[in-house]
Amino acid sequence: MAIEVNNESGQPLDEHALLDIARYALARMRIHPLSELSVIAVDAAAMERLHLQWMDLPGPTDVMSFPMDELRPPAKEDEEPVQGLLGDIVLCPEVAAEQGRAAPTRHSMDTELQLLTVHGLLHLLGYDHEEPGERAEMFGLQQAIVDGWRAERGLSGPSPAPTLT
Repeated sequence: MAIEVNNESGQPLDEHALLDIARYALARMRIHPLSELSVIAVDAAAMERLHLQWMDLPGPTDVMSFPMDELRPPAKEDEEPVQGLLGDIVLCPEVAAEQGRAAPTRHSMDTELQLLTVHGLLHLLGYDHEEPGERAEMFGLQQAIVDGWRAERGLSGPSPAPTLT
């Protein structure tokens, strides 16, 4: 899996964990091992510009996804995954830190960024949360992936609550 993590935010963050959780999520979703993904962390000003440009919404947000080849997980167990460019996940550590502090589980910025990486990846794979049924499916899958990744690594404490974006 070709995953590139670029930190342009000016804040220290656990890039290895972001790479690891992205790799775990892609394997769990059965995405072709030669597919490509980019994860970029930006500061609040850059995220605000992207949010305004692409969503026509003011202020920075926590995560944005920009799909390329619109890859989807294989529908059947025996179906071969398609190789391609997944696209870009853009994260904002400043917003993630605020959300982590405000969450019922009160967790770190890095823990929130891990959750947001999975959230952004699911958006790249075509999942959405506009409708209640879609929301239940996406957030359930997001929680299962984060919980599975944390369990495999022996991470203790409660898993972060689903992001409300």
